[in-house]
Amino acid sequence: MTLGSAMGAGVSGLRANSTKIATISDNIANSATHGYKRTETGFDALVLASSGGTYTAGGVLASTSRNVAEEGPIIPTSTSTDIAIVGPGMLPVTPVTDVYGNAPQPQLLMTRTGGFSADESGYLRTDSGFVLLGWAALPNGQIPSLARDTSAGLEPIRIPYDQAKSAATTRINLGVTLPATDTLPSKSGDPTGDPILHSIEYFGNLGTSERLEVTYTPDTSNPDGMSLKWQVDIRDRASNEPDRVIGSYRVEFDGSADYAGMIKAVETLEGGEYDAETGSFTIGVADGEVEIVIGKPNDPNGLLRQMGNTYAPTSVTKDGARVGRLTSVEIDERGFLKASYDTGIVRTLYQVPVVSVPNVNGLQAGSAQTYSISQTSGGFFLWDAGDGPTGKIRGYAREGSTTDIAEELTEMIQTQRAYATNAKVIQTVDEMLQETTNIKR
Repeated sequence: MTLGSAMGAGVSGLRANSTKIATISDNIANSATHGYKRTETGFDALVLASSGGTYTAGGVLASTSRNVAEEGPIIPTSTSTDIAIVGPGMLPVTPVTDVYGNAPQPQLLMTRTGGFSADESGYLRTDSGFVLLGWAALPNGQIPSLARDTSAGLEPIRIPYDQAKSAATTRINLGVTLPATDTLPSKSGDPTGDPILHSIEYFGNLGTSERLEVTYTPDTSNPDGMSLKWQVDIRDRASNEPDRVIGSYRVEFDGSADYAGMIKAVETLEGGEYDAETGSFTIGVADGEVEIVIGKPNDPNGLLRQMGNTYAPTSVTKDGARVGRLTSVEIDERGFLKASYDTGIVRTLYQVPVVSVPNVNGLQAGSAQTYSISQTSGGFFLWDAGDGPTGKIRGYAREGSTTDIAEELTEMIQTQRAYATNAKVIQTVDEMLQETTNIKR
């Protein structure tokens, strides 16, 4: 019956607009929710077959979808572990219950942004209970090569605030100016002049402070003037050798106008061989090996020189550090989570990958702005931040909601009017049916 189908169409209109007002209310309620993606309601006409010259109303069907691909505004914050994505990618997270429940393989969920902070165990998590996932770095700070189409290599990120860290010294730059006048022949005829002693601190594998003693002895054997030659002996105070000499080298400097004061040649007497290509040699200390850089022959940027009449250790630098405590963590745009220690060490702890799927809007939405893989989203792939189609990671930032209050208010007014009009249709059809009933009386 035509009137019956009109009644049904009005009811479907009420139902469809009820769905739309529900999505509008959800969007408005989450207008200040970080990372929220607005939900949209679409209407589809339902057409029924008509016969006998009459029209049968089919009504309307409502469908909802969440626009996950829409990017919200990036809002700066003052917290280093507040993270957002500038681009279409997602951050990998897992429920904190999986972490503390010792799940063999934590569930992989995704989110666009998160205000992460370390809990009592050091896990980097949001207030809503999701822990950030990443690839753990090796002791040397490198990230191992892992499969990108599986979450098997991902670990819950734990900040080791309770652990101390040191770094062994592996390289010393010996920027020293030796006095040329010290190589003048002595009045006593002694072939060597007074040695110059230079003590350099270095750090062992366990963060202990050790010392190298570098002795520069001038060659004064040239009766006609400066010899331009020095013997450099290196002793390790931590060595068990009787004289503690771990390296000995005879260095000759250039006296020509073009290369005055630069290294001319280096002869290895004891220890690692001098490499003219790198301008360095390697010595064995108590805990391992240390590269000593003095400069290449005839290199204007060389570190070890002979000039003037004054000894000057102008640029003696080294790597490594004593035992220090972690003071802060930050994440860079490539996703590397780095820890800074009070000794100046900066150590890479994890790399946070960025997740991509073929159809972002096909992801299954969950609570607290998290998403999971579905049949319509397709499989995931883990990218390095800044590579591929994912975008970069932004620390000190959160992504804002994609809700536009003005647009939602306009939609709400339109929906209210449509709902009232559908109600009027039902009322009118009811009155018409009543008139039809009255004809029989």
